[in-house]
Amino acid sequence: MLNYPFVGEGVGDLLRLGPQDPFRRTVKLVNPLSDEEPALRPALLPGLLTALRRNHGRSSQGAQGGLALFETGLVFNPSGDEPDASRPDVAGRPSGDEIAALDAALPRQPRHVAVALAGPREQSGWWGEGRPSGWADAVEAARTVAREAGVELTVTGAQYGPWHPGRCARLNVGERVVGFAGELHPRVTKAFGLPDRACATELDLDALEEAVDGPVRAPAVSTFPVAAQDVALVVDEGVPASEVETALRKGAGALLESLRLFDVFTGEQLGEGRKSLAYALRFRAHDRTLKADEASAARDAAVAAAVEQTGAVLRGS
Repeated sequence: MLNYPFVGEGVGDLLRLGPQDPFRRTVKLVNPLSDEEPALRPALLPGLLTALRRNHGRSSQGAQGGLALFETGLVFNPSGDEPDASRPDVAGRPSGDEIAALDAALPRQPRHVAVALAGPREQSGWWGEGRPSGWADAVEAARTVAREAGVELTVTGAQYGPWHPGRCARLNVGERVVGFAGELHPRVTKAFGLPDRACATELDLDALEEAVDGPVRAPAVSTFPVAAQDVALVVDEGVPASEVETALRKGAGALLESLRLFDVFTGEQLGEGRKSLAYALRFRAHDRTLKADEASAARDAAVAAAVEQTGAVLRGS
């Protein structure tokens, strides 16, 4: 999400922050776009939770649809000790000292990341019953962000602001608190108009960066289009789908980007003790657009490996 960085003056009450909580301090705008939101956000959650409510309300699936939103952006955390900003003469370029004085008047503006979850995390289907989003999913989202940044979080139970006191986790890197995660307090979900038991996390990305020893290398992202191929294989009922997947991956080779089991079917037409496993295969090259025959050849090699290693038969052949 990309939300406006403006909040109302009552945001501290909406988030159930204590009277002395530093996040109650906000930067007031002299000429705000809206009188209802005259301050800059001290955290990402107010805007993200509002976006969660809006998207849930407009979802075609309603309460049956799961939502998982995230946002990264600057927040504004005044200490209260910033000096008043000077007003340099506009007739010329400010001096170095004047620029330094202007910088000193600015509040801290760390970069944060926040995640909000509501509704089903896993949908019901042939694989069994689904499950709703829970506090553990919010914690795992925070861990995923930290892991990709090159640090590990220490997770302990806590009680803080917008989170449910029995389902809230404090997130530390060493001795430093870098965020919180868990299920939102019922009063917060009610105040923001959210689905029951919505969950969220917010992390200080600048704090994670400061904890990293050395640069973090980002994964390569191909700009070339993906080639999608589906395949349905009939195997004995006792053959685990994981074995078929392993064989497909091995046979497909380096062009395979992802593989997903999307359907399991049994029926009289397959014969007793047989099942059909349908997989979606995605192929991509990092240096070129794949030709149709290249993707088909990789698919055929994957099927051949599954036939050899699991006794599979290509459905419809």
